[in-house]
Amino acid sequence: MNRVVHPIEQESFRRLRTRLDTSHFPPLTRAVVERVIHSAADLDYAADLVMAERDLQGAYRALHSGAPVVVDVEMVAAGITRRDTVCRLEDARSGPGLTRSAHAVRLAYEDVGPGAIWVVGCAPTALEELLTLNADPALVIGLPVGFVGAAESKAALRESGLPAVSNVSEKGGSAVAAAALNALLYHPTSYEEKP
Repeated sequence: MNRVVHPIEQESFRRLRTRLDTSHFPPLTRAVVERVIHSAADLDYAADLVMAERDLQGAYRALHSGAPVVVDVEMVAAGITRRDTVCRLEDARSGPGLTRSAHAVRLAYEDVGPGAIWVVGCAPTALEELLTLNADPALVIGLPVGFVGAAESKAALRESGLPAVSNVSEKGGSAVAAAALNALLYHPTSYEEKP
């Protein structure tokens, strides 16, 4: 089923492209950069986001082959359209040395196992916990927001060598994390990778 793009969205992307040249990015990277910028109206994401086209290609294949999508909070889930997600935050409990968000990651991993796409837009501790698991993800979209632990958790994600989308600053949040995933969902299924 083809996605119908509303004229306001079309105009918004047209205006974005008049302010920022994204034509030098590879196709999936460009899609993620543009959709994240669109979600936040923040052109600085073009220089702040970190990702590799090869990782996005693998995630694209996994996503369109039915890989589960796990989110850290319902706000991220609410922003992801055209796809069901797994969020175990409601069932999670905090304890000594364990936040609710970290426990939710453990519970979700028990549900989905390896090969999932993880979308973290709120809790740095969720991203930190994911990095302690042998989750073998298809992709980690790690874009938690905040002044405590957000930039550090994203740096740890980049250092882990896992396929990922992250950013360098404290910026992030549910809307931009969902936008990054939606960029891969919305990209045409006729897309052909170039080696």
